[in-house]
Amino acid sequence: MSEAVTVEHLSKIYRVYASPWDRLRELLTRQPRHRDFHALADVNFTLPRGEGLAIVGENGAGKSTLLKILAGVAVPTSGAARTAGKVASILELGSGFHPEFTGRQNIVLNAAMLGLSEEEVRRKMPVIVDWSELGEFIDQPVKVYSTGMAMRLGFSIATQIEPDVLIVDEALSVGDGYFQKKCMDRLTAFVDSGGTLLFCSHAMYYVAAFCQRALWLRGGRPAALGPVSEVIREYEAFLLAKSEARAPETSQPGIATGPARITSVHLGPAAPQSAGQPTGNPAGKPLYTCGDPLAIEVSWEVEEPRLGFHLGIGVNRIDGVEVFSFATHLDGLPAFTGERRYRLKLLLPSLPLVKGEFSVYVFLVDEGGLHVYDQRLVRRAFAVASPAYSFGLVHAEHRWDRGELDGWSASSVELATDRHEVRPAS
Repeated sequence: MSEAVTVEHLSKIYRVYASPWDRLRELLTRQPRHRDFHALADVNFTLPRGEGLAIVGENGAGKSTLLKILAGVAVPTSGAARTAGKVASILELGSGFHPEFTGRQNIVLNAAMLGLSEEEVRRKMPVIVDWSELGEFIDQPVKVYSTGMAMRLGFSIATQIEPDVLIVDEALSVGDGYFQKKCMDRLTAFVDSGGTLLFCSHAMYYVAAFCQRALWLRGGRPAALGPVSEVIREYEAFLLAKSEARAPETSQPGIATGPARITSVHLGPAAPQSAGQPTGNPAGKPLYTCGDPLAIEVSWEVEEPRLGFHLGIGVNRIDGVEVFSFATHLDGLPAFTGERRYRLKLLLPSLPLVKGEFSVYVFLVDEGGLHVYDQRLVRRAFAVASPAYSFGLVHAEHRWDRGELDGWSASSVELATDRHEVRPAS
C-alpha cells in the first residue's frame, strides 16, 4: 500500500481510580469505581511513504499515547492504526531495554523484536556500537546508564537497523549538544533517503525541518492537520494567546545546549526622540519611525573554534505575526569558524514597518542551519510609530499611474468584490 501509516477513528480511554482499593472494589463488586479519561478521541490521518508527520500539542494532549499505539506498545480502545514495513521507535527513555542486560545484549534483544535475523544482527552490531559511542559501557548493565546514555543506545538501535517507519517521541531533548547534533544529522539523512518519520517535539524549528505535515492534538482531539508551516502557525498563535498576559517583557535566557552561547543582543541606531517625533515608546524601548535605519548586533562565543556556526534573526509583532526573518546560511554566507568570539550586525537601511511593537528572536545554529546551539528572545524589543495614523503594517514602495491603459483589460483579472453598506455617523 502507498500509505506507510493509516489511522481511522482512533480512540483511547484510560480508567482512572482514586486509589488502588477502588480498583479492587470494582473488581469484587462489579460496580464502577473509576472515571474515564479520553486520551485520544476520533483521530484520523494517513501518512504516505517517504514523508514526515509532526505531532504537536501541549503536555497531556495525547501525543505520546498516539505514538505508543503506532509503535505497538499500546492498544486503542476503538478504531484502527496500521503501519506498513519495519517500524522502529524511540519512546520513553529506557523503554524496551532490560535493565539487567548489558547494552550489547539489549541490542540483540531489540533487533530480534524488530525481526532481524542472526546474520543481520551480527552484521549491524559493530555499526550500532560504534555509532552509540558508549565505549566500555556497552558491556555494562543498562541499569547503570544515565538518561543520556540510554538515549544514545536507543537512538543508535532505532536508526541503524534501517526501518521503514521511524517514531521519535521527544527523546532528543536529553543528552549533550554534540550527540543531539549527531542525531539531527542522522534524522536528516533518514528523511532525505525516503524514510517515513513520525516526530513529536516541542521544538518547532526541528518539526519544520524534518516534516512536511503536522497534526496538532488538543485534549486528545485533532485541532489541525495540514502543511507543517500552517499548523505550526496556528499552534503558536494559540500558545501566544495563552501566555501573552503573563509573559515577561525582558530578554529570555537561551537554551545553551552546546559548545557556543549568545553573549549579547543590541539594537541601534534609534533616532533620539524630539518634540516633533511620536511619543509612547514602551518602557524605554527603542522607538523608530518608518524609513529609519535599524541595526541588530549579536555577539557569541564558542568553546570549539573548529565548529561552524550560522546566525538567524527574526522579527515578530507582539501578537505573534511573523514579520520577517534573516539567516546567514539562507543568504549564502559561509559558516563562521576558526575563532572563539564573534560579533555580527544585521543592517536594515530603511525600516519598512509603519507601526506597532515588535519582538526579536536570535538563533545560533550549526553549519547546516538545523541544530540550535543557543537562542534569545527579546519581547517588545522595539516600537515603531507614525506621526499620523497609518493603515497596515509595512510601507511598500509604490506609485500611481494615470497613463495609457491600452491592453490593460486584456491582461488583467477582474476581482470579485463585496459591497459593504456605509452608514453615516449618528
